[in-house]
Amino acid sequence: MLTPLDIESQEFRKKPYGYSIEEVDKFLDDVIESYEKIYKENIELKDKISMLNESIQHYKALEQTLQNTLILAEKAAEDTKSAAYQKGEQIKREAEMKANQILEETQQEVFRINQEIERLKNQYSSLKIQMKQTLLAQLEILEQSVLYKEDEIPSHQQPKEEYDTVRDEDAI
Repeated sequence: MLTPLDIESQEFRKKPYGYSIEEVDKFLDDVIESYEKIYKENIELKDKISMLNESIQHYKALEQTLQNTLILAEKAAEDTKSAAYQKGEQIKREAEMKANQILEETQQEVFRINQEIERLKNQYSSLKIQMKQTLLAQLEILEQSVLYKEDEIPSHQQPKEEYDTVRDEDAI
């Protein structure tokens, strides 16, 4: 590509009946000036294109970084969600195990209480029988004592009332 300096230093051969040197020089000066403006503008535009390309590369790199960041954020969110779900499942399993343990302990306690109730019922029945036997024995002793004393008392002093015998059910 020709530079403005190439155009300016270009020399033409002179011919006897050729173009006017002043007109050619003036025209060449105009061409040089126009070409110089276009040449400078072209350089400026190339610089601007280069700068814009660098900006584009910068923004592409930034876009890539943002995409990577977004992917990492999505992955982190998914990991957090997954971890939260797993933790929730773990808490649920632990709660179920604890509930089963409490239920089992409660059932054992109910069983123990029922055994204690049965033991107390048996003890009550046993004590009831013992009391009944004791009362019957005491009643028999009392009756024998009264009979013995009646034999000792003269018949005119004996009370006229007869002793009622206590039934077994009334003794308790």
